[in-house]
Order: sequence, then structure tokens, then C-alpha cells
Amino acid sequence: MFGAVVVGVGIAGSVRIRDLLSPLQSSAAEALKLIGFVSRRPLGQFNDVKQVSLEDALKSESVHAAIICTDNQNHEESIRQFLENDKHVLVEYPMALSADAAHDLWKLAEKEGKVLHVEHIELLTEEYKQLKKEVEGKTLLEGELHFTGGPLDEEHFGFPSFSGIARLTWLVDLFGDLTLTSATREEQKDTNYSKLTANFLTRENRPLTWIEERAPGMKRGKKVHFTFTTGILETLPAPPRASIGPFMQDQILFARKLLGQVPREELAAEKKRILRCLDLAEAIRQQCKK
Repeated sequence: MFGAVVVGVGIAGSVRIRDLLSPLQSSAAEALKLIGFVSRRPLGQFNDVKQVSLEDALKSESVHAAIICTDNQNHEESIRQFLENDKHVLVEYPMALSADAAHDLWKLAEKEGKVLHVEHIELLTEEYKQLKKEVEGKTLLEGELHFTGGPLDEEHFGFPSFSGIARLTWLVDLFGDLTLTSATREEQKDTNYSKLTANFLTRENRPLTWIEERAPGMKRGKKVHFTFTTGILETLPAPPRASIGPFMQDQILFARKLLGQVPREELAAEKKRILRCLDLAEAIRQQCKK
């Protein structure tokens, strides 16, 4: 058994606590035992789970892993603290708000011999799985992924290429490694409007565009327009009902890593994808600064 603490009890932290209390039967997730939760707010208990101090979580020998569900700006410090105190880490994306910090944290995890697992539930949703089936085996001519949503506080969530890295991960997972050709950002600070546009080329030199657009009252959603040699995909496929939620799927994967059940090739491919997406996010930020 691996004792675990959840750091942060917002929406995601609450789901993590729920799933740790009721893991999928006969799955690797049963190897995780919830010891308590850490929060800046004095809550005492949450869903009958006791609150523990950060210091106790870091030093306790019964805590083997931390599940970090805090604001993006706190991820880097939290990961470092737990790794340096001999704990495995599961953290929400993005793992850090700069590519350099992400690479440093991964080196630290490897030096300490600990699992650093970055949650990417956007790849585990039924919506995405159906999209991947639709795209698989087709030859792309050009494409666009356009996300819309409400504004985010960049101080807490980071530059849009980092806070929106889930969409960038979609594109890399669907079409392979990408080369950034240009990136621009439009801002209207008086109306809290922001639009990031990043243009890429695939390995086959096919153009791909990612748009991240946010404004007050803007409906959250994703639009795709992918042109293939066999036709055009303009709407996301209707997903079936999931039998296992994405957070539980992610928890099972984390536990499998702790148990040594994930092949090295799979771990290496995941690390390469995660760090490549963060490198692209950094390149986008630098382009927009210019």
C-alpha cells in the first residue's frame, strides 16, 4: 500500500479524495491509501478525511505520495518539496509554468528515484478517444483547433500556452511532433479579452493552427476543422458514456507506475510528449513577447 495525501481541495481535489476513498475494485488504484489532505484553509475534516499540515505530510513516513491539485503557480514548488522529501508525485497539468522548471523537476524526480506523474485527463475523456479514432489512419492536409472560455488570472494559471496546454497536447498526440512557425496574442485589457493564435507544421509539413480565446461570458467549448485527403472533420464525434471516469483512469495509471507495471517504453514516450508540449508552450510565449 502507498499512503497518499491530496494537496488542495477544490473541484479536482474533491474528486481525487472521492476516488481514493472508493477505488475501482480489482484495479491498481486499490494500492493507494488516503492518509489525509493538505489545505491552506483550516477545514479540520473534509468528507470525513482529516486535514494534515504540509510539514507533517512532507515528513511522515506513512505518506509515500502526494496528489497536487492546487493553482498552477504553486505546482513547481509543491512538486519540488515532495520530491526532495522522498515522495512520489501526481500533479495536474501544467506541471510548471516554464519549460526550464519542468525539465529541472523531471531530472530531480529521476535523481531521487521517484515517480513524477503529470495528469493529462484530456487524453482520457471519451470525447478525445472518439476523436482519435476518427483521425487515426487519415492523412492530414490542414487543421485547426479553436478553444473558447472565460478569462483566467494569468498570475495563478500562467500564460495561455501553459494554462491551455491540454489542447496543445491533443494536437501533439493526434499528429505527432510539431514545429512552431509563428505565434501572436491579441489582448483587450479593458474588456478582459485574450486571443492566442499559434501556427505549426507537422512532420509532413502540413499546417496546424491552435487558437485559445477567452472573454467574460464566452461559452466554454472546442471547435475543430481538420481537412484530410478523405474529407473534412468539422464537429467533434459524440462520445459514449464513460464506464470509468477520467480521474479514476488517471489514478489507476499512477498506481500502476508506483507498482512498476508500466513498460519503460511507455514511460519514455509519455515523458517525451509532456516535455515537448511544455517546450512548445515556452516557444509560443517567447514568440508572443517579440
